[in-house]
Amino acid sequence: MAGTRKLGKVLIANRGEIACRIIRTARRMGLATVAVYSDADRMALHVAQADEAIHIGGAPASDSYLRIDKIMAAAERTRADCVHPGYGFLAENADFAEAVLKAGLAFIGPTPDAMRSMGGKADAKAIAAAAGVPVVPGYNGASQDARTLAREARKIGLPVLIKAVAGGGGRGMRLVERADEFESALHSARREAEAAFGDGRVLLEKLIVMPRHVEVQVFGDSHGNVVHLYERDCSLQRRNQKVIEEAPAPGMSDGLRAKITAAAVSCARAVRYEGAGTVEFLVEGGALGEHAPWYFIEMNTRLQVEHPVTEAVTGLDLVEWQLRVAAGEPLPLQQHQISLRGHAIEARLCAEDPAHGFMPSIGRIVRFEPGLPEAIRLETGVTTGAEVTPYYDSMIAKLIAHANTREAAIEMLRDGLSRPLVFGLQTNAAFLHALLSHAEVASGGMDTGLIGRELAALTAVAGDPRVVAEAVFALLQHRQIFCSRDTATDSPWSIADGFQLGEERRQTLPVLVDGVAETIDIRWSGGRSVVHVKGTRADTVPAAYVVGDESVHAFDCMRTLQVAWPKYDSETGTFGDADPSRVVAPITGKVVKLLVAEGASIEKGARIAVVEAMKMEHVLVAARSGKLETLAVQEGQQVAQGTLIASIGDD
Repeated sequence: MAGTRKLGKVLIANRGEIACRIIRTARRMGLATVAVYSDADRMALHVAQADEAIHIGGAPASDSYLRIDKIMAAAERTRADCVHPGYGFLAENADFAEAVLKAGLAFIGPTPDAMRSMGGKADAKAIAAAAGVPVVPGYNGASQDARTLAREARKIGLPVLIKAVAGGGGRGMRLVERADEFESALHSARREAEAAFGDGRVLLEKLIVMPRHVEVQVFGDSHGNVVHLYERDCSLQRRNQKVIEEAPAPGMSDGLRAKITAAAVSCARAVRYEGAGTVEFLVEGGALGEHAPWYFIEMNTRLQVEHPVTEAVTGLDLVEWQLRVAAGEPLPLQQHQISLRGHAIEARLCAEDPAHGFMPSIGRIVRFEPGLPEAIRLETGVTTGAEVTPYYDSMIAKLIAHANTREAAIEMLRDGLSRPLVFGLQTNAAFLHALLSHAEVASGGMDTGLIGRELAALTAVAGDPRVVAEAVFALLQHRQIFCSRDTATDSPWSIADGFQLGEERRQTLPVLVDGVAETIDIRWSGGRSVVHVKGTRADTVPAAYVVGDESVHAFDCMRTLQVAWPKYDSETGTFGDADPSRVVAPITGKVVKLLVAEGASIEKGARIAVVEAMKMEHVLVAARSGKLETLAVQEGQQVAQGTLIASIGDD
C-alpha cells in the first residue's frame, strides 16, 4: 500500500483545451502549473494561463510533444513534482510514465505495467477474456505479414476492421468490405498508426452489425479500490472518431448497465489499475436491452476527451480525482456514494469544413466570441487571434450541455451551436446541429453507422443569399467603394454615394465568396447605394460579421462566410489555380505517400499523392488523363496550401 505525498507543482505534457482544463483544477487545488509548448504554440492560450511555460521544440509533435527527453528536461528545470499527460501524445506511453517515475516524480495516470497490459488492444482482449468478459471475434496474432493478415480476414469473414494495436481515437483503423480493398487499407492503417503511435502493428476484428459504442468510466487507487462512474454513449462517430458523446447512454436498461459496469471494474481490477481509465464496449443491434449481445473492445488508460459529460452527471471533478490518486490518497467516494443526476451531452467543435469532405480549416481565428448560455460549459484552448495549424488535432472547443432530461440537454446544445462562435475559419457547427436534429438521435436509437448513412444530408449547405449580399455590401463600404450618407462627413462634397443628375448609375465588380469568383452589381439611385449578388439585393450589413483589410467574415447558417477582394485577372476573368494539368496541395500538410511515378500514364481520377494534415489523410487525384510529367515533391516533405505536387501533360 502506497503512502501519500504532497504535490506542489504539476507539469502538463500536453496542449490546447485539455491543458487549460488541467490548469483550472490544479490552480483551484493550490498547485502551481507548468506548460510546455512548441514553435507553433508560442502564443497559445495554455501557455498564457500557466504559471510557467517552457519551449520544447519545433511545431511537429515528433519534435516537441512526443519528445520524452525534452519534457523531462522541462520538469527538471522547473522543479515540478508531478506530470499530467492529458490525452493523446504521450498519455498512453508506458515508457514516458516510467521515465517520470524514475525521475522521482508522480505520474498522473496508471502504472507503466497497467498501461502496457491494457494499452495494446490484443493484450487487453486477452485480459478481458480471462476475466470472463466477452470479446469481439478476430485475429490478434504476432504474424503481421500482409498475406497472413489477408488469410485471417477471410477466415473471420468480411467485412472486417483493421485496427492499430497501439493507441485509439480511430487512428490506424480501416473498414474492409471487399477482398480487393484489403491490401491498400492495410498499408494506410499501418502508415497512420506508425505516424500516430510509433507502432505499425494491427489486429483484425469482425464487424459488429448496427453497434452502439458504450464506454464505462472507471477509477482505481493505490489502495486496491476500483469504482465505475457509469457509462457514456459515443455511438455518433465519423470515420471511427467520436463526434458527440453523452451520459448516461440513452435507452440503457438496468440489466445491461449492471453487466457492463461490472465487467469494466473487473478489467481494471485485473491489472491493479490506478487513476482514470475508460473501458469500451460494442453493443450489437442498436438497442441497449438487458439481453443485447455486447463485447469488450479496448481500454483507454487515460482521461478521455468526453470526460466532462461524466463530471456533469456525477457532480465530480475527474482531474481532481486524478491528482488525489497520484498523491497516494484513496478514492474520495465509494461506489454506493456515486449517483447519476440528469443528462449531459458534448459536441466537439472542430476547425473543418464538412461541406467539402471535412477538409481541415487552417489559419487565424479572426474572432472567437462564445456568447453561450451559462448552462453550457465551454472547454477550449483558443481565443481571438489564435492560429490553427496543420500540426495537431482540428478540435478547437467542446460544448457541454447538462439538463434534467436528455431532450432539454439536446435543445440547449443546439441553441449553443446556432450562435456565432468562430469567425475566420470554417467549423463543423452546422453539421453538429443537423446531427442533433436528426430523428434517430432524438429518439436515442442511433448506431455508429448513422453519420455514414446520412452524411449527404448532414453536410448539406443551407446558406442565406441575403447574408452573402450583405457581406459584400460591408466589404465595399470598408474599402470605400461607396458609402451611405449615414457614414459620410458633414460636407456634401465628400459624400461618395454616386449621386448624379440623370439615370441610375451601375457598376460591376468581382469578389470572392468563399473562394468562388462572383460578379456583383452595384447601383446608385437617389443618393443611395445597393448591391446585387446572384439576384439578391442588400443595402445594409449582416447582423454578425467581422471586417478585415481585405475581407469580411459573416455568420451564415452556423458557417463562416468569407467575402474577399480577389487578385483578379481581368484578361481571363478568373483567379487562382484552375488548371487541370496541375495537382496542387489543397491544404498545408505533409506528403506521406506518392502513388505514381514520373512518366506514368494516368486516367482522370487516378490517385496521385496523399497529404496528411490534422491527423487526416487527403488523397489528391488527377483532374485529367495524360502523362505524369513532373513530381515536384518527395515523401515526407512539408507543403503549403497551393504547392505544386505534380503536373500532367498529353500522353
